[in-house]
Amino acid sequence: MIDIRVMPDKRALGEAAAADAAAILREAIAREGRAHVVAATGASQFEFLEALVRAPGIDWPKTVFFHLDEYVGLPDSHPASFRRYLRERIVDRVHPGTFHFIAGDARDPAAECRRVGGLIGVCAIDVAFVGIGENGHLAFNDPPADFETQDPYLVVDLDEACRRQQLGEGWFERLDDVPRRAISMSVAQILRSRRILCVVPDARKAQAVKASLQGGISPLRPASALQRHAATTVYLDPDSASLL
Repeated sequence: MIDIRVMPDKRALGEAAAADAAAILREAIAREGRAHVVAATGASQFEFLEALVRAPGIDWPKTVFFHLDEYVGLPDSHPASFRRYLRERIVDRVHPGTFHFIAGDARDPAAECRRVGGLIGVCAIDVAFVGIGENGHLAFNDPPADFETQDPYLVVDLDEACRRQQLGEGWFERLDDVPRRAISMSVAQILRSRRILCVVPDARKAQAVKASLQGGISPLRPASALQRHAATTVYLDPDSASLL
């Protein structure tokens, strides 16, 4: 079931999602002694992550983070590296107990999928933070997405719409600079999370939001898979909710 929350602006959206995320983390730590989290990246997560790292009462050393996706072949020193993004916005700010990064520049991407898949496969994820791409992707599962694989991570091809989104957000100077492959958490693994918080601001996401939340469930609309999840909250601003 999807709970849709439309907030007055992007800042309010981020604060609302962060307040809910903080409550989930505090509850998991109190219940289990540790909270397991999947973290997303991208421009859509800026306000949310900024509010989350300032949230009170989270025992960050008792959190274990997993990485949602990463470009194949990109070093972590690159400005567009999601490892760099997460270090700057989470790790260096609050120092989680553990952060399992995807090594996108590993020599063997398939082996890297198996490595991080083995780590997450023994954990119950308390909450996953995700977004929805302009092409409806969930993580880097571009359409048509693989809804069938049960592997936690897989190597995927990035379509042109996805690559143009990364260019448009300013992560790369030219389209040819945007990698054509990535390691992504699978749709099935995302849906194994106990809670999913989906943060989606901006008018450029409005069509994808409408298709994902009000269209049928289809690999052509990867984020529509969230309709299958029992506890997903989607946070929108007036722009991203404008077509609902």
